[in-house]
Amino acid sequence: MRGLFQDSGSPDRRVTIMLAAFEGWNDAGEAASDALKFMGRYWGSEKVASIDADEFYDFQFTRPVVSRNAQGRRKIKWPTTRISKAPVPGTNVDLILVHGVEPSYKWRAYTAELIASAKELNVDCIILVGALLADVPHTRPIPVTVTSDDDLVRENLDIEPSTYEGPIGIVGVLSEVGLLADIPTLSLWAAVPHYVGQSPSPKAQLALLNRLEEMLHLSLDMHVLVEESEAWERGVDELAIEDPEVAAYVRQLEEAKDTADLPEASGESIAREFERYLKKRRKD
Repeated sequence: MRGLFQDSGSPDRRVTIMLAAFEGWNDAGEAASDALKFMGRYWGSEKVASIDADEFYDFQFTRPVVSRNAQGRRKIKWPTTRISKAPVPGTNVDLILVHGVEPSYKWRAYTAELIASAKELNVDCIILVGALLADVPHTRPIPVTVTSDDDLVRENLDIEPSTYEGPIGIVGVLSEVGLLADIPTLSLWAAVPHYVGQSPSPKAQLALLNRLEEMLHLSLDMHVLVEESEAWERGVDELAIEDPEVAAYVRQLEEAKDTADLPEASGESIAREFERYLKKRRKD
């Protein structure tokens, strides 16, 4: 992974990236957890550890689920956090995929367990993946914001620190704990249109996977997901046509988005672009 590990020694050494997503408050449309599930299936991840549910969940809120296997036997599936490993073929990258439900209790102990697992697995970097509901139109590319509070990560990837203030989920807590443990940590957030925030949200999932693919210099065959995303957008278009108020609201969001994307000509924007140019020149 260029950028974060450009000074990490031999290019042949294994680089271990932990990707984490949590169902619940941090996962609008389940886009983040579905993105990690996709990667796990794609590269055939295998479970290497888990975090026991009893200490961290209120089962009246996060209820276990009963199902039956092929033989008709009844089985209860308890909420848990699954940690799996997927070596990426043809690369020096090992992915550690963390997928669970946001816990009910003891967040500090929970994140400490995750960081301990990261240390045991020699994780070089933690990428936290989330999705939030936002005032964005479904007809435009889904915005994906990348932030970090780690100075070196921000410099190497040319990203900004988060400016958010307010309530946070387990993703925000894990971000701080990762930094305190001296593990480079960054966050990816997809903005899901709030008027179609239910699961699944394939367009947001695809946006997250495209960003991860770009950042990690990996290649994913996502043609099926592209088709699902296009079908999802057509379905939302049809719903908007049937409801004039929704159609008018979508047009309003489109106009706001398109206006925000127009090139700026202010002195402030020119100064920002000049600073980026000087920064790039110094690196080169």
